[in-house]
Amino acid sequence: MKNSDKTNVMRALDAKKIKYESHTYEPDASLSGEEIAALLNEDAEKVFKTLVTQGKSGQYYVFAIPVKGELDLKKAAKAAGEKSVCMVKQKELLPLTGYVHGGCSPVGMKKQFPTFVHESAKEYEKMFVSAGKVGFQIELAPQDLLKAVRCSYAQLV
Repeated sequence: MKNSDKTNVMRALDAKKIKYESHTYEPDASLSGEEIAALLNEDAEKVFKTLVTQGKSGQYYVFAIPVKGELDLKKAAKAAGEKSVCMVKQKELLPLTGYVHGGCSPVGMKKQFPTFVHESAKEYEKMFVSAGKVGFQIELAPQDLLKAVRCSYAQLV
């Protein structure tokens, strides 16, 4: 893959010398996470979606959970040490993170926010997250994701 074909996520991982494999599919923001997992021919439990929230304090938090799951806002708030958290509105996502809905990745955001990965990732040798662009996914070891974004595991669904 030429460097010009790489996403910011891939360049960020390259800069940190973190190994990953990139996967592409026909870009379609209307696809569900489970449909993307099927296109990748992967178990949906290993494919993670990236969700951005804001705590009662005003601080932003990033959560990566399996695409089949739903973020439990109470568990997310507990992990973040907040009274409560709420989802960021879709229109706020791009200016805040640099990513659009359907292409949001925990890696390479405009600003690094406290990030939490659902603890099920620990069970897998490899996991998938968005590569920062609709139609692009990266596959990497969960411990490498933790190195790339200094995140921690939590019970989130």
